[in-house]
Amino acid sequence: MPISDRNPSAQILEVHGRLFLMDCGEGTQQQMRRAHLAFLRVEAVFISHIHGDHLFGLFGLLNTMTMYGRTAPLYVYGPRALGSVINFYKSFFGEHESFEILFVPVDCKEPQVVHSSKWVRVSAFPLNHKIECYGWRFDESVTGRHWLENPDYHPKSYAYCSDTAPFPQLAEWVRGVDLLYHEATYPDEMADKAAERGHATSVQAAQCARDAGAGRLVIGHYSSRIKDFEALVQECRAIFPETTAAQDLDIYKI
Repeated sequence: MPISDRNPSAQILEVHGRLFLMDCGEGTQQQMRRAHLAFLRVEAVFISHIHGDHLFGLFGLLNTMTMYGRTAPLYVYGPRALGSVINFYKSFFGEHESFEILFVPVDCKEPQVVHSSKWVRVSAFPLNHKIECYGWRFDESVTGRHWLENPDYHPKSYAYCSDTAPFPQLAEWVRGVDLLYHEATYPDEMADKAAERGHATSVQAAQCARDAGAGRLVIGHYSSRIKDFEALVQECRAIFPETTAAQDLDIYKI
C-alpha cells in the first residue's frame, strides 16, 4: 500500500532519450512530475500483472497524455487480462483520446522479444507469482556506426523482476545484465510468508543476482511493515555485495 514516504511500483528506464515505463502504480504521474520526466516521451508501457499496486496509476497517466495532446501511438504490453482493463478505460474515458493505445498481449513460457526499435530490444519472461506475471529485460541495440566509433563499447542491459517467488530458470533469463531489479518484499526470517504470497526475500533476490552474474542489484517492493532497509541490504550484501535498496525517486545510471 502507499504510505507516507513510499509509493507503489513504477519505474522509468531512459534509453537514448526514449522513456519506457514499467508498471504504473497509484501516483505514478505525480512522481514523474517530481522527477521532471515528460509524459509525451514515454514510448511504451510494460505492466507486469493485474494487481492494483502495479496498475492503478495507468488511467490517470493515459488521461493526462490526452490532455497534453499526445498524437504518437502508445504501446502497452502486459498479460492478456490487461486488454479488458484498457477497453474499460476507452469505453468511459476515451471519447476525446488524441492518440492510439496499442495493447499487445503477452503470453509466453520462456523469454520472448515483444518490443524492438533502433535503440533497444525488450523481452518478456514469466515470473512465479500468484497470478500471471511477467518480468522485462531491456538490451541496448547498437548500430554498426556505433561500433566503428567505439569498438570496445559494451551494450547496456537491465532486467525488471517484479513480484516473484524464486524459481530455477530466472537467473538464466536475466544472465549478465548490468543492473538487475528484483523484488525483496520480506527479510529472510519471513521466508515462509514470502512463499505463501508468491514473493521473494532479500536473500533470494541476492542469490538470483549472484547466480545470474549480474553487475549490480537493486531491491524494492518492500512490505509496508518493513522500516529498516539497511537490514535488508546487509542480508543481500552477504551474498551479493553490489546491492542497493531503492528509495522513491532514486536514479541509477547503467
